[in-house]
Amino acid sequence: MRKKTKLIHGGISTDKETGAVSIPIYHSSTYKQEEPGEPKEYEYARTGNPTRFAVEELIKDLEEGERGFAFSSGMAAITSVVLLFQKGDHFLLSDDVYGGSFRVITKVLSRFGIEATFIDTSKVKNIEPAIKKNTKAIFIETPTNPLLKITNIKEAAAIAKRYNLLTIVDNTFSTPYWQNPIKLGADIVLHSATKYLGGHSDVVAGLAVVNNKKLGDDLHFVQNSTGAILSPHDSWLLMRGIKTLGIRMEEHEQNAREIVDFLVQHSEVKNVYYPGLSSHPNHSLAVNQARGFGGMISFEVETEEKARELVKKTKYFTLAESLGAVESLISIPALMTHASIPKERREQLGITDGLIRISVGLEDKDDLIDDLKEALSFQ
Repeated sequence: MRKKTKLIHGGISTDKETGAVSIPIYHSSTYKQEEPGEPKEYEYARTGNPTRFAVEELIKDLEEGERGFAFSSGMAAITSVVLLFQKGDHFLLSDDVYGGSFRVITKVLSRFGIEATFIDTSKVKNIEPAIKKNTKAIFIETPTNPLLKITNIKEAAAIAKRYNLLTIVDNTFSTPYWQNPIKLGADIVLHSATKYLGGHSDVVAGLAVVNNKKLGDDLHFVQNSTGAILSPHDSWLLMRGIKTLGIRMEEHEQNAREIVDFLVQHSEVKNVYYPGLSSHPNHSLAVNQARGFGGMISFEVETEEKARELVKKTKYFTLAESLGAVESLISIPALMTHASIPKERREQLGITDGLIRISVGLEDKDDLIDDLKEALSFQ
């Protein structure tokens, strides 16, 4: 199946009992057993649920992996994957990573003896020198949030395999419609499904896909033990959103390209970060590694004051956290999504107080450009 067909017919596309083309929402918390200790397909909803299983099968097919998992949030997915490891294990992570990922690794999971080093994985030469004796995995976010740096997944995974490390890729920005990390050598793919996969700002969810049975068994053990599961209703909402992912991603990107062209020519804009720009340092890699550039753009204005003024003036760009929805969103990462990262660290990375991140929605592109044009008219 081609991508758009798989979005609709992948996984479990009809209910086997009734033929319903919309998978039913199974709210049952437990299931009847004919004999003690001999359940049928399901026994308890934390362990498995038919609606949740349907979305897990769908993301497994879309990412071309061995097994999929649906979690209560993207952070629950990340935490559960890290809980596959042991006290004293060490991770390498992309330096320009989502603030929530930075926070859970450095402030929560570090309490249990998980060590982490943040490096610029977009320069693959940085990876091998940073590997320690206790390093167990490389965690890549590509494109990164919010500077949209690109890491060569194939080369990073090759290094990881030489050292018997796992390669974990956060694929939230690209989605499986544009990029498939497992085909490039990754072992685990993560998504904040709240974003593009859900696509309508109405569900919070996380997804993971693994590339082999053992990882699947191990991750299911963690999920079942800790209980970070996606509800049946949210699973259904997520499946409904995924069906239109292809047409949405294409329109997001088309709008983004037009807006980038506007921003790079505006006198009040210092820098524009978008992998589709030929001037982007990782542009050639983005062209070869993915099938599209996505709908996320970051750009800089001179000061925090100007950034604050701009985000308050927009009418069609809603000032809000999150991304990947039908409506356009705008934020200041240093004050919002990445506020949990210390200021000194943000400045080292290039996440300045004047950096603005936009998630381009599905409104008319001319309305969005007019909105930014008016907002960039500083007093």
